[in-house]
Amino acid sequence: MSKANSDAMRTNRRRFLASSGLAAAGILSVPAVVRAETRWRWRMATSWPRNLPGPGVSAQRLADRIGAASGGRLVIDVFAAGEIVPAFEVFDAVAGGVVEMAHTAAFYWQGKMPAAVFFTSVPFGLGPIEHLAWIEIGGGQALWDELYAPSGVRAFLAGNTGPSMGGWFRRAIGSPDDLNGLRIRVQGLGGEVFRRLGATPVTLPPGEIATSLSTGAIDAVEFLAPSSDLALGLHRATQLYYAPGFNKPNGAGECLVSLKAWNDLTDDLRAIVRDACRAEHAEALADAARLNGEALKVLVERHGVRTPLFPKPVLDAAREAAGDILANIAATSPLAGRIARSYAAAQEGGRAWAGLAAGMAAALATH
Repeated sequence: MSKANSDAMRTNRRRFLASSGLAAAGILSVPAVVRAETRWRWRMATSWPRNLPGPGVSAQRLADRIGAASGGRLVIDVFAAGEIVPAFEVFDAVAGGVVEMAHTAAFYWQGKMPAAVFFTSVPFGLGPIEHLAWIEIGGGQALWDELYAPSGVRAFLAGNTGPSMGGWFRRAIGSPDDLNGLRIRVQGLGGEVFRRLGATPVTLPPGEIATSLSTGAIDAVEFLAPSSDLALGLHRATQLYYAPGFNKPNGAGECLVSLKAWNDLTDDLRAIVRDACRAEHAEALADAARLNGEALKVLVERHGVRTPLFPKPVLDAAREAAGDILANIAATSPLAGRIARSYAAAQEGGRAWAGLAAGMAAALATH
């Protein structure tokens, strides 16, 4: 073979290897490029009227936050209660793959999972900050994951309306006897507390409660706090707005995500969803403090609303009933027992500081 032919063969071989290498690199790089450019579009069903102050705003803001942080790679379309499924069916919609995401509250699922209530609020339970500490660093999130995993769903804290008021009553409550036969719209374990005190709990989605109270179909409503309650117009039916909200000392909302949809996301998008939920929880709680103060001022000064306290005998009876109910929930399953014990430990561990902090805040507010 001549030197010229040999040099030509070496040159062709180098060109071939170079081109093959480029092709191989291209083949290997395509999936990475595709992964980076893939866009997901999810549907979020909610349990709220669209943009309801508090939870409805949180739902939309969470969706916007995820879209912005992901650079449009994960787009969330928000649907109000009833637009895809009714308010109390969003968990099943996520579990069944009808939607990828939902914004709601865990205590709506107490019928199918009694221990779910601990992840929103229980009567005489943890306040918003103590509840957040339990979820984030006290083992609550792992228990929540375990509870929902058999349904193919996971959840994150994603909004908080703060402590709730005791509710709107069409007639004065002077003693536990005044609750006999009273029809009250109430959610969570408060419904069973009121039942044991002689009232009749009624389940209604948020969009229906103002009309029911105005027409006398129900006698009382426990919903959330001044901001949300003012937006629903509950003050038009009665001016009696009782406190404290022993039923819901915390107003935690949850973001539900289909585990299948979650596992399809890239690691960075999963981190974005988690961080967006945390950010929304913090902003919503800050919003609640500001907006509830402003709304309460409007309710009292402009609409003549009164805020009497429940009589001590009513609170004592409610506390006793709540203790029995929580014990019954703890006995429903080994997992429920572990959740109840973990929650109780968090409450006991933080009780002294929470009480002192509340007392300091009250003292500062009056001086």
